[in-house]
Parts: sequence; structure tokens; C-alpha cells
Amino acid sequence: MYRIFNRLIFDDLHQQEGWQQMTDLTQKLDVEWVPHPNWFYRVSKFTLPFIDHPNVPDTFFLNELSQPVNLAEYVLKPLFSFAGMGVVIDVTQEDIDKIDDPENWILQKKVHYADVILTPDEPAKAELRLFYFWDKTWDRPRAVHNLARLSKGKMIGTRYNKNKTWVGGTIAYFEK
Repeated sequence: MYRIFNRLIFDDLHQQEGWQQMTDLTQKLDVEWVPHPNWFYRVSKFTLPFIDHPNVPDTFFLNELSQPVNLAEYVLKPLFSFAGMGVVIDVTQEDIDKIDDPENWILQKKVHYADVILTPDEPAKAELRLFYFWDKTWDRPRAVHNLARLSKGKMIGTRYNKNKTWVGGTIAYFEK
């Protein structure tokens, strides 16, 4: 049996020319997915409304929102998207009213990134994502890798930094 390590995102795959010639990865295959392609979204956004922690922005499923919120303090995100596609940063009631499937959307409290990284033209924001592995023999997950990204746009990510310099992604090194 083969083990496949992936972060496959079907929205991205469907935008690639020639993807139709690939094997249908949703069929039963004699492989072990680490993780399965469908898990990315469930872990990435679906779990956020269930987490109550000071370091996790308040998040609500749009269809379960029971009280009004100040929309200026929130971003609107589709559950099943990647790389900021479909995200509405400056949310209006009209944006919400247009949604036909509110069970597939979340409202998440905005995270205000500080412009603290000095660059030759203007300061940049930084985001550090940690990747955890959890071996069955460990008592808890361990951070084993990271993604460090610099941004000067409204959101962190490539499409929000067009024509900007000193932005992008890499890894960060830490002293032990």
C-alpha cells in the first residue's frame, strides 16, 4: 500500500489545464491518504466555530448566527474554498443577502495584522502557520514545519499582493 501526503485543493485543481486527465481522486484507491483530500476543509474552516480560545477569532456558521453582529468587524468566508477565494473582507448586509447556502459560510472576526516588518518601500505584515504531526505513539501533536508569509495587501496571499515587493512565502527557522 502507498501513502500519499498531500494538501490537495480541488478548487485549485479545477483551475489547472488538463486536470480532467487525472485519476478521480474521490474514488476508492489502494492508497492511504495522509490526510485525505476531503479533510483539508473540515480541519481548516469547519472546526473554527467550535473552538473557544483567546487566540482563535470568534467564528460563526452564517446559518446559525442568532444575534446581529457589527459586520465591519468580521470577514465572510466560504467553507469550501482556498487561497482567499470568495472571501469578503468588507462585509455588507447585501453580501450576506446574496448567499443561497448560508450553511456553507462562516463569519470570522477580523484579525488585524500589524505592519511590523521593515522593507525598502513600506512595512509588511507577517503570518506564521505551524504544521503539526501527531504520531500514534506521541501523547500530543508536535509542530514540525511552518509557512512564513509576508504581505502588504488587505489579506495575506499572492493574489492580494500583486505589484508589491518584499512579499511572499518561505519557512522560518527557530533556535532550539
